[in-house]
Amino acid sequence: MEKVFVFGTLKQGFPNFKSNNGIRFRKEFETAERFPLYLIGERYSPWLILNPGYGCRIQGQVFCVTAAALTEMDQLERINEPDGYRRVEIQVLCKETGEPFNVYVYGKFQSQLVESDIRHALSGEYLLKHADLYRNRMP
Repeated sequence: MEKVFVFGTLKQGFPNFKSNNGIRFRKEFETAERFPLYLIGERYSPWLILNPGYGCRIQGQVFCVTAAALTEMDQLERINEPDGYRRVEIQVLCKETGEPFNVYVYGKFQSQLVESDIRHALSGEYLLKHADLYRNRMP
């Protein structure tokens, strides 16, 4: 089993949670480092920019996933597409205990970001009010 940190639409109660076949691990987590977090484009997609040291500590949830569930997440996040997310390993902290964990996260590189596509800069947390703006990718 692998651990995946989710900060946006894959969180419990959010639009793409149905695609998250993991088992919730503990309660709340935050990234050990700061990262920029934006709502991007007409779809208002949440992007964690893989540029540590900038932005805020990102709040989220951790799920334990099987290899098959991780493959499904990879497909949803389009990791093999030029404009897709990239799955990388980062460190998060359990907010209850302060214990660190190495986990996977789906983020985008700074080079994938076009400034004019930024709709909102978030203060470290993707909330339901942000999810209300989100639009699924059309088939």
